[in-house]
Amino acid sequence: MRVLMIGANGYIGRFVADRLLADPAVQLTALGRGDDADVRFDLATGSPGALTRFLDAVHPGVVINCAGAIRGGARELTRHNTVAVATVCEALRRSGCGARLVQIGCSSEYGPSQPGSSTAEDAVPRPGGPYGVSKLAATELVLGSGLDAVVLRVFSPAGPGTPAGSPLGRLAEAMRRAMQSGDGELKLGGLGVQRDFVDVRDVARAVHAASLSAAQGVINIGSGRAVRLRDAAAVLARVAGYGGALHELDAPPGPLRSAIGHPRADSEHGAPVAYPYPDGCGSWQQADVRTARDRLGWRPRINLEESLADIWMEAACRI
Repeated sequence: MRVLMIGANGYIGRFVADRLLADPAVQLTALGRGDDADVRFDLATGSPGALTRFLDAVHPGVVINCAGAIRGGARELTRHNTVAVATVCEALRRSGCGARLVQIGCSSEYGPSQPGSSTAEDAVPRPGGPYGVSKLAATELVLGSGLDAVVLRVFSPAGPGTPAGSPLGRLAEAMRRAMQSGDGELKLGGLGVQRDFVDVRDVARAVHAASLSAAQGVINIGSGRAVRLRDAAAVLARVAGYGGALHELDAPPGPLRSAIGHPRADSEHGAPVAYPYPDGCGSWQQADVRTARDRLGWRPRINLEESLADIWMEAACRI
């Protein structure tokens, strides 16, 4: 099976590429902006015609798009998350390769949900910020393209390679600094948020399964269980061997914010700086993952403790 992969150097893309390379039946070609891509191409600025010519030359059976941006203003997010996907869809429509498209979406497309609920694929999307809007627009382009396509809405990925700027990444870095400096207490904020964490290696398994299946439409990829960041912090402390006290700071006024990453709040360091939680999904998200089970034969295998242990292992290497 010839697979063209876009975004193989991203957080999720690296694990998807590793998973595909381990399959002897897959012939993988990586397309991207970096020098290490097999083919250099910028989806945000490249033309559909140029991409069509490449598709006709390579003739892949599957195109997997893991590319995108999670930070930046509305214009940048639209260019990398929406315009880029429009280019892929148009190129596939023009090409004679007939490739199946596997698009990586995200739970931010749903926006806030009712605490205690599980979000299924038929929920009405109400994204709470420009990132979710840009990803939802990309999903709608894929679904309306007429292509053989599936969108995997990935909830909160965790595990090795977790970006340092993510809530779990900041949590690990804060704990690393506290242990390095010998602080007996760690002051954290924003720990009341609950998210559905799914290991990035399980996400890669889902992408592999989707590329081999005939499933179409939207499929949630998550653990099916919401976890409070406060509980994740306690697990991380146990994994790290941090014996200090964890103190939760009062939530600042205004929109929901996360202040993870500031182990001190004394006169030297000032008040903890609040960071916006980046997904615009409010206080709760939990996936209904029955569709992934029924249509892909997929279930998550790696529990959050193992994911956090791998996050800590990488953070500890910086001590």
